[in-house]
Amino acid sequence: MTKYRTNNCNELNLTHKGNQIILSGWINKKRDHGNLLFIDLRDNYGLTQCVIDKNNSIFKDIEKLPLETVVKIEGVVVERTKETINLNISTGQIEVSINTFEILGATKELPMPVFSDQEYAEEIRLKYRFLDLRRKKIHQNIILRSKIISFIRSEMEKLGFLEFQTPILTSSSPEGARDFLVPSRLNPGKFYALPQAPQQFKQLIMVSGFDKYFQIAPCFRDEDARADRSPGEFYQLDVEMSFVEQEDVFEVFEKLFLKVFTKFSNKKIIQNKFPKITYSDSMLKYGTDKPDLRNPLILSDLTEDFSNDEVSFEAFKKIISNGGKVIGIPAPNVIDKPRSFFDNLNNWARKEMGAAGLGYITFVDNNGSLEGKGPISKFIPSQILDSMAKKSGVKSGDALFFSCSNEKDAYKLASSARELIGEQLNLIENNKFKFCWIVDFPMFEINEETNKLDFSHNPFSMPQGGIKALEEKDPLDILGFQYDIVCNGVELSSGAIRNHVPEIMFKAFEIAGYKKEDVMEKFGGMVNAFSYGVPPHGDIAPGIDRIVMLLAGVKNIREIILFPMNQQAQDLMMNAPADIPDKALDELSLLKNIKED
Repeated sequence: MTKYRTNNCNELNLTHKGNQIILSGWINKKRDHGNLLFIDLRDNYGLTQCVIDKNNSIFKDIEKLPLETVVKIEGVVVERTKETINLNISTGQIEVSINTFEILGATKELPMPVFSDQEYAEEIRLKYRFLDLRRKKIHQNIILRSKIISFIRSEMEKLGFLEFQTPILTSSSPEGARDFLVPSRLNPGKFYALPQAPQQFKQLIMVSGFDKYFQIAPCFRDEDARADRSPGEFYQLDVEMSFVEQEDVFEVFEKLFLKVFTKFSNKKIIQNKFPKITYSDSMLKYGTDKPDLRNPLILSDLTEDFSNDEVSFEAFKKIISNGGKVIGIPAPNVIDKPRSFFDNLNNWARKEMGAAGLGYITFVDNNGSLEGKGPISKFIPSQILDSMAKKSGVKSGDALFFSCSNEKDAYKLASSARELIGEQLNLIENNKFKFCWIVDFPMFEINEETNKLDFSHNPFSMPQGGIKALEEKDPLDILGFQYDIVCNGVELSSGAIRNHVPEIMFKAFEIAGYKKEDVMEKFGGMVNAFSYGVPPHGDIAPGIDRIVMLLAGVKNIREIILFPMNQQAQDLMMNAPADIPDKALDELSLLKNIKED
């Protein structure tokens, strides 16, 4: 009990009938019935209906109050009439008869209503985020986030992990994105980098003799926004473990995710052990390294079939001759779909994906054998159609769509088409969470911009086969002890068993074009530490924001972040980023870049 309240707005029930109480909160709704005025009073915990009679001397004063005014109400708890009971809220059997009130916080005209879940422009929502956060759904999302983080902390401690905080001001490190840089006043001309992840520090924690580390770590990356990625900063469950192999990491985090997702969702989790899918198989079957396993559709490579001399579909053959691929996407039980179903998919491929189109064949039974129907079936003999059907698993009544382009674009279109067809045919098991591990990532890849070898995943990962693989294998054939955990098509985390041997590290970086002195310049502190006895160790770092996003059932990550930036990495509420006074720039030995007209 305080000066402002004896109870919260979700506490009162019939056991409090007749009690004199004090409530404080925001006016959520008002309903004027002439002789009676009803007010829904809201606080962080819930709603209480309050009522005042027209004969009360303060009736007109309280009637004038705009929504979202913060008030203190004193009154008596009374039982609602049977016809006004609302069992959808915890206080739905009572109401408070108002005796007195006090304005605690006046309000201006609202730029957006709070009691409604109506959609508003993101610009308005982010500028007035403090109002947006009062809305029930997003308010609950933020509370859910807090509870999830608290639970994770508790479970990590039960598993024997210790929480440490690593530095925010540090040096630049190649993590796959641009750094945010902070100029040093005491060291003119030099800069700190905000950590993209606590990568080197958490490895050094293992070198220091600690066995299991975790941190709800802020990470900073100067990258573009997406629906599942917030620009600027995000939080991850940062973890490092000593004396572990890949399977040891999997065992710990399967247990953790099962507990978290079971506690905070009613959706079913089918697997106690998450399936492991190699990177290559994932790309072949799903066209992506973050497959949604709730969708049963499997892609198939039909390049060889369309290359057959007996196939006369020249549009595909020309692309294949230039190194292209043909990928098949099955669509079950669509034979009775109208022509518009097929045309719409073809138009989507052209307009939304920038592709030439999405060809297709439907299959029907013809005296015990499959016969192809559709625009391109006439170019394909029956034995090839039969081969395609067997590879793709299609049967009579099904269709097979085709994505044909260079390998990257063919799989990109096929993956998106798989998702769209699965949604349109209601094949997605929306009441389930389906996890998987993606393993055996390639260590290196060709950088499309430079056309040179580069790390494909994490540069600090141990190559499978160690130094021997680095010395003897084609770099593009070397796999790393690298892994992702994926749920419902969302990548929740990346991780790896670490390269803790300096000799192997130097060789891996050499293949990627770094000289030994480059490695020492960027990572000299860690390499030096590794020469003083370092245990084998591995990591994983699930994204807190994405976990909450899945459990809250929202598609936009800004719905579960307290104060997110917009798509242009701007904080509209606090006006950041902002200009800095010349004096401050001078202190930092920085020159202001002024564009000429």
